[in-house]
Amino acid sequence: MIKLYRFLKPFTLAILAVLLLVFLQTLSELYLPTLMSDIVDTGIVRGDTDYIIRVGLWMLLIAMAGTVCSSIASYLSAKVAVGFGSNLRNKVFTQVESFSLHEFDKLGTATLITRTTNDITQVQMVTVMLLRMMLMAPLMCIGGIIMALSEDKPLTLILLVVMPVLAAAIALVAKKGIPLFKLMQVKLDRLNLVLRETLTGIRVIRAFDRVDYEKRRFSEANADLTDNAIKVNVIMASLMPIMLLIMNLTTVAILWFGGIRIDNGDMQVGSLMAFIQYAMQIMFSLLMLSLMFVMIPRAAASAVRINEVLDTFPEIIDPELPRRAETQNGVVEFKEVSFTYPGAEQPALGNISFTALPGEITAIIGGTGSGKSTLINLIPRFYDIDRGSIRLDGVDIRELTQAELRANIALVPQKTLLFSGSIHENIRYGKLDSSNEEIQHAAAIAQASEFVTTLPDGFESIVAQGGINLSGGQKQRISIARALIRRAPVYIFDDSFSALDFKTDARLRAALKKEISHSTVFIIAQRVTTVMDADQIIVLDDGQMAGRGNHQELMASCAVYREIVYSQLSEEELA
Repeated sequence: MIKLYRFLKPFTLAILAVLLLVFLQTLSELYLPTLMSDIVDTGIVRGDTDYIIRVGLWMLLIAMAGTVCSSIASYLSAKVAVGFGSNLRNKVFTQVESFSLHEFDKLGTATLITRTTNDITQVQMVTVMLLRMMLMAPLMCIGGIIMALSEDKPLTLILLVVMPVLAAAIALVAKKGIPLFKLMQVKLDRLNLVLRETLTGIRVIRAFDRVDYEKRRFSEANADLTDNAIKVNVIMASLMPIMLLIMNLTTVAILWFGGIRIDNGDMQVGSLMAFIQYAMQIMFSLLMLSLMFVMIPRAAASAVRINEVLDTFPEIIDPELPRRAETQNGVVEFKEVSFTYPGAEQPALGNISFTALPGEITAIIGGTGSGKSTLINLIPRFYDIDRGSIRLDGVDIRELTQAELRANIALVPQKTLLFSGSIHENIRYGKLDSSNEEIQHAAAIAQASEFVTTLPDGFESIVAQGGINLSGGQKQRISIARALIRRAPVYIFDDSFSALDFKTDARLRAALKKEISHSTVFIIAQRVTTVMDADQIIVLDDGQMAGRGNHQELMASCAVYREIVYSQLSEEELA
């Protein structure tokens, strides 16, 4: 957890102010019992009213000063903790944004959400506690012991007996509770995973009538977390009655033996009252330490999980000395490219070589699992290849910065994703400084205007999270418009026409041909009719390139392509 507190550096002055205020507050609390003892032994016993008023006013002033110090310290510590949490969340989010898809696959989305929210909240809460108590508790304990010794040394032997008992109780509870706190975060990850899958897959769940099954799955994960939480809270809650029992027994012992000493004339009544106060302050400081022991184990477990994210080194990084392409024509060249997913036994792609030129459409087709989407994901460098090279305008993409590489690419992913907001905002996402005319033009080319203009609010119509209030074809057309507005040298359409009817598909491809005539275009499709007019067609089969050429050439030379064509088109359609 100590590693995380490097993010507290911007708040150094505020932290020092908190520590100073806590120090002053502690001194005031330690000094008040001594003044009370003086009033009892000097003012009341001797009947000196002026002395009582004078010392009483002094006590009131000190109490007010302690209250002011406490209030300011609480405000500053809360401000520091919130700022620390904000900085930490920004750092974790920035780190996650730099991850490649491999890191996302390895860690998992559900746990990344938990670590960015719940785990950082746990560390933030313990930060407030540490700032308020890490100085106060030890200072109160040590100061209380010193002041108790100054009041009556023989009676302090009671504290020497009690404190080891308290320390042993705290240590025993912490030993039992810490492992359970670590388990709690893991079980919270599991609960978030189940909840996320249930919410995102609600249509599939209802379609297959698995609502009851998902309820049981959630109930099991929830019960598992609940049982663990109850167990750890029972263990930690047992600390409070133990502490109170010891404190009360200590008070009884002090009164018993203190009464004997007063009866023998070895001690004054005021000193006994002050001694009891100091004993309670010592016990209270140990109680504060016990509360820290309740919070710190869970925060420590959360800190380890946060550090795992911060210490995860992205596999895909920018070169130290990046190159720049002399031109931005969009020439994409694959040279003997091979790629294997981490942990896979067989390569997803092997020895892929071809060149895609500006003004041409390169279509990629093949059976399910042949590696079409994998090949496309290598161009924006979502994954790094194992062997060979991919060049953009003559420069290896690994020698370009990721920002520059992706600035030259407009991608329409296979799984259409829209963000919550308006249709206007979703299209503008491709180019934040685009004008309204550019947005309308991109929508017209993508054949989205025909349905957007029928909506009550037009382009200002709200898109629900994930675009669930739009059909599959409507989402694809908005996604295509988002890519077109980018006006990039390279366009990638990853099975982006699958939800369109044949009429809309034909109109869209005809409009695209004019709009992106000077760009390099990649189209992945399952339908032969979508790729038949491409300048070159890459046929993939089990990660290998089974053929390359136009439709007529492949019909004559590639058995895999002929099989795909005959499975989709009749002889009349081919003729």
